[in-house]
Amino acid sequence: MNKPHDLSDLKFENGFLSINIDGEIKKFQLKKTSPLLEKASDEERNNFEISPSGYGIYWPLLDEDISIDGLLGILHAPQWEKKIA
Repeated sequence: MNKPHDLSDLKFENGFLSINIDGEIKKFQLKKTSPLLEKASDEERNNFEISPSGYGIYWPLLDEDISIDGLLGILHAPQWEKKIA
């Protein structure tokens, strides 16, 4: 399976989510990214699962999902097929 993103080193620091995405450290302000994660306890924040496909991160104690493309601002437009009459 070809993963869309390679994710590692997820941690929380000074109100930011820090994660290595495709070999580059990225930081996201929790207040803007997820108010739920911003208010979560250390136990809730540190209990997460990175999807095997590399699409996102899930926090089961919070029932919170964040997509990596969403964090990076990647938009996916629907694919339209041209129909021939």
